Amino acid sequence: MKLSVVIPVHNGGDDLRLCLEALAASTRPPDEVIVVEDASTDDSGHLAGRCGARVVHLDAPPHGPAFARNRGAEMAQGDILVFLDADVAIHPDALARMERYVTQHPEIAAVFGSYDADPPASGLVTHYKNLLHHYVHQRSRREASTFWAGCGAIRCEVFVALGGFNEGYSRPAIEDIEFGARLRRAGCRVWLCPEVQVTHLKRWTLASLLHSDIFDRAIPWTRLILRDAHLPADLNLGVRSRLSAMAAWAALAFLVLASRWPWALVGAVLSMAVVGVLNADLYCFFRCRGGVWFATGAAGLHTLYLLYSSLVFVLVAGQTLLARLYAHLSKTQMSG
Repeated sequence: MKLSVVIPVHNGGDDLRLCLEALAASTRPPDEVIVVEDASTDDSGHLAGRCGARVVHLDAPPHGPAFARNRGAEMAQGDILVFLDADVAIHPDALARMERYVTQHPEIAAVFGSYDADPPASGLVTHYKNLLHHYVHQRSRREASTFWAGCGAIRCEVFVALGGFNEGYSRPAIEDIEFGARLRRAGCRVWLCPEVQVTHLKRWTLASLLHSDIFDRAIPWTRLILRDAHLPADLNLGVRSRLSAMAAWAALAFLVLASRWPWALVGAVLSMAVVGVLNADLYCFFRCRGGVWFATGAAGLHTLYLLYSSLVFVLVAGQTLLARLYAHLSKTQMSG
């Protein structure tokens, strides 16, 4: 079985070097590495070539990772396509684990892993974002309803049959989630392998976190959910997350009421207690990884996430449903 690793990159910088060096240190070396250089203005293409990768150059303007991954997949000769982000360093045993799982389980079409719990970049926001991803992927159902292209492998014939990633996503967004939805509709099985891990090299700021979560994740993901009329119950869309969002909004509402009726503070405290109970395992994980002060800050960021992600869902869903209702009424009037 041949493994073809496909890495899209736009101005990868030193992260790309670390990504390729980690890949070269794999206990199961890839049979080929294809780096799709998406209109970079830095030395990414030359760096990839010096590291022995086959480089595909795309002309400006940048096309986005969905387009880049598809172009790399077209060049691949392997039986298994392994997609990696350019800002991750794969663990030495990850490729071997993915190959072994796909070989031993012919009924599985694709597998994916997770970030590890040791991001090298410092800062509250970076560690919170990375550890949240690690926690969710480590504790979610093994049979998944999605796919992750940050570190994921898929049988080449399945990828080709489904037409690859949706190139309508012109920047990093939910192209892998949308692809996972098509995998699910086609009856393909996808497996989450928590032991397959990569180190995420990215540094997050609060501004970049909010922009990514809202514009590249929450908005397009809500539209995808409405398009497919299916709300997944795994990863960070589980019942516990939905209840947590409701409790967070209840706490905020009670805080607003407390400016007029002080007794409402009791409701705010109780609502936040519900958030704490629902997410006790996550907050304990934060404390174990970074101490009490980190856990406090991370819990605050998580509560903020519950608020803005659920607000975006309601606003986008409401706008979409109103548009559908208006279109239906207009059509009814015209036919009448």
